[in-house]
Amino acid sequence: MDFTFQVLNNTRAILAKIIDDNSLKDLNKIPKGFNNNIIWNIAHIVVSEQLLAYKLSGLPSVLSDEMINKYRKDTKPENDATQEEVDEVKRLLFSTQENTKTDYNNGVFKTYNTYTVSTTGNTLNNIDEALQFILTHEGIHYGYVLALLKAIKN
Repeated sequence: MDFTFQVLNNTRAILAKIIDDNSLKDLNKIPKGFNNNIIWNIAHIVVSEQLLAYKLSGLPSVLSDEMINKYRKDTKPENDATQEEVDEVKRLLFSTQENTKTDYNNGVFKTYNTYTVSTTGNTLNNIDEALQFILTHEGIHYGYVLALLKAIKN
């Protein structure tokens, strides 16, 4: 799993740089043809990782219920994120991933509630499969972020 965690970390570093390189206005902008924005996609990545790894393992998430409910699957931005919220999302990009890596290496994930993901139809049966899907999921949303960047710059 070292490679998986390395790719997750690298992807999250790229997303953090995107946060740093764009204005709050651009992070919140929803271009025509899209139903969400850059910061929603990045926060959604953080929330999804916590739900797929921790909640389905019967473990508590470090995220607030408010954040989970705001950025989980089937949500969209209801209002603009504040600079404080963006800063928190950026911090959580790294802290959550590091916690997951540490917990994985320490054998914290002992059980897993089987879950079929809607995007691909694959069934996750254990934490290893969940982490592999998390990697794919984050790649999908990184692609959305790249498309949003292109759309807001035009």
